[in-house]
Amino acid sequence: MNQNELYPIFLKVSQLNVLIVGGGTVALEKLSFLLKSSPNAKVLVVSKEFDENLLKLVEEHNVSTATAPYNKSALKNKQLVIAATNNKQVNKQIYLDAKSENILINVADTPELCDFYLGGIVTKGNIKIAISTNGKSPTLAKRLRQFFEDVIPENIDDLATNLNAFRKTIKGNFQEKVKKMNQLTEKLL
Repeated sequence: MNQNELYPIFLKVSQLNVLIVGGGTVALEKLSFLLKSSPNAKVLVVSKEFDENLLKLVEEHNVSTATAPYNKSALKNKQLVIAATNNKQVNKQIYLDAKSENILINVADTPELCDFYLGGIVTKGNIKIAISTNGKSPTLAKRLRQFFEDVIPENIDDLATNLNAFRKTIKGNFQEKVKKMNQLTEKLL
């Protein structure tokens, strides 16, 4: 059996500069999921033209747009790039430009041109679960997300808040604190 070797991280995209190149339905999907998870993400969307629904979403959030064809200068001061144009050659050029600038990139629907994937995400307050299929099946990630959204109770955030408050009261070294937290939470399984 192959193993998913991706290393999951949670990025503070409100503190990073994100570029999305493309203004169609794929760009809309990428922007929608980014903003659903991180409503305060700092995003610039560059495209020659924009889907009407994408423009509506832009108006509701801290998202900038530039009506222009892709140019490498759009990468300036960006830490994360999503290429979502309907032109494979342009997407490949964005990939090459981002790599030359050491910027992490995701080229939509092209796993071999991705430094990261946008997986399924379940959010319940401060609790966030990311789901990856290693680029094999976004549909399965979506179905797993729907499953976890249904089975994880809405008030799970209350538990996280209470555990955090308790953790702050524990005395002792790191190992003692871990032991007490493990004892307290072992019945969750």
